[in-house]
Amino acid sequence: MATSELYLISPLDVSGNFPAKLESALGAGPVAAFQYRVKGIDQHEAARLAEPLQAICAAHDCAFIVNDSVALAKRLGADGVHLGQGDGDVREAREALGREAQIGVTCHASRHLAMEAGEAGADYVAFGAFFPSSTKASEHRPDPDLLTWWQTLFEIPCIAIGGITSANCAPLVTAGADFLAVSAAVWEGDPAANVTAFLQAIASAPTRPN
Repeated sequence: MATSELYLISPLDVSGNFPAKLESALGAGPVAAFQYRVKGIDQHEAARLAEPLQAICAAHDCAFIVNDSVALAKRLGADGVHLGQGDGDVREAREALGREAQIGVTCHASRHLAMEAGEAGADYVAFGAFFPSSTKASEHRPDPDLLTWWQTLFEIPCIAIGGITSANCAPLVTAGADFLAVSAAVWEGDPAANVTAFLQAIASAPTRPN
């Protein structure tokens, strides 16, 4: 049976009624993690907006991961941090956040970057964008085989990211993605119905032959 889990990424605007949307999404079924991704606001405001979201995640046993900022993750006592290629060093993040923190690294379509991240002590690596994404532009377009290659050789979980919807996710589940990172496909429309559609698509995806 396929075993991918959902990893939600916040929209850039988490003000207004977004906490209710998050509550609705997490209430619809198991979600492994929520990545808090806001840009262009100071850390104080980012921390203020994060508080209710962090509490909702805690209530649903969903890991709260901060995008890019080790300092903000430390300030919030977040469950971890997700680092892009220009956001700092895994070892430094580990020193700042401690052994228990979940540290993920964006590796685009690069086997080399993923192996480097693993050697540095990352808890997971993220590959993508597998499909065109409205959330973030990317010139990298890996093949699902990259996920299978990673799974065959390494114990560290891998995340598939980029333009993933409940309609197109099956090949990534079959290829071996431990997590599917999704943003717009959950927040646009009814979050609970969207999460439910993802969970159904994951459950019915064909299993990869061993």
